[in-house]
Amino acid sequence: MDLLFNKGVAVLVVMAAVFMFTLLAMSVLGRAFERYQERYVVKSVGELSNMFLFIDGRQLLVLNICLTALLVLVGLFFFGVFFTVILGALGFFLPTLVVKYFRHRRIKRFNVQLVDSLTAMSNAFKAGLTFPQAMEHVAQDADPPLSQEFRLFVREIKLGVPMDEALLAMAERVGCEDLDLVVTSTIISRQLGGNMAEMFDTIAATIRERFRLEGKIDALTSQGRMQGWVVASLPLALGLVVNYMRPDLMEPMFESLYGYVLIGIIILMELLGIWFIRKIVNINV
Repeated sequence: MDLLFNKGVAVLVVMAAVFMFTLLAMSVLGRAFERYQERYVVKSVGELSNMFLFIDGRQLLVLNICLTALLVLVGLFFFGVFFTVILGALGFFLPTLVVKYFRHRRIKRFNVQLVDSLTAMSNAFKAGLTFPQAMEHVAQDADPPLSQEFRLFVREIKLGVPMDEALLAMAERVGCEDLDLVVTSTIISRQLGGNMAEMFDTIAATIRERFRLEGKIDALTSQGRMQGWVVASLPLALGLVVNYMRPDLMEPMFESLYGYVLIGIIILMELLGIWFIRKIVNINV
């Protein structure tokens, strides 16, 4: 009788411990999910709104979760546990990487458009137009994203926003170093006085020279970048060839903990190699 009582007490204690641990785990995971949702939604939605892509943050979060779940299911059905984890991590971070890619491409396109717009604004100043009129004139003939930013700047000026604040807000939205230079020079020129037409011509010439130097550097470092990708892809290609010719030699890699650890080390070293090579050939002007 005492033995049954002791077993019953032990079962109750274990169940209570499991219940408390489950509550604690759910509380921790809930807080982590809320913090992730706040950071992810605020950052991603902010970057998308800066690119004039207005998407609900909850929809973006649901898309991220669905993509992660889909890739996990694909990994479970067609691959092993190791690749399932990799696909799940890829699906978790893929939307953020896509947003960063499109933002980087937008900034690069804005830089190219900015040079011609500075020349057009310089000509507008020589024709007697004011700064907002010159911005509106350039925005009418330009393509996105420059036309979007300039038109928003003109609308803010018409609504009574001070010009310096509108310029700083535009620079913060775009996140372009060349535009920061233009905004800073414009604010200083407005406060201290100066020939803005000549200033914009000088800035445009400086940016063009930097583009020329960057193109020359990219041409000189293209061989190094290609060598980096070739060297990084060699282990993967060799593994695929060996798996095709001698699958019995590759099966232990995917059937034991030692094989998973070895694959993880290989992937880590590959990523470190790519990162070091990109750091070496990436030269900022």
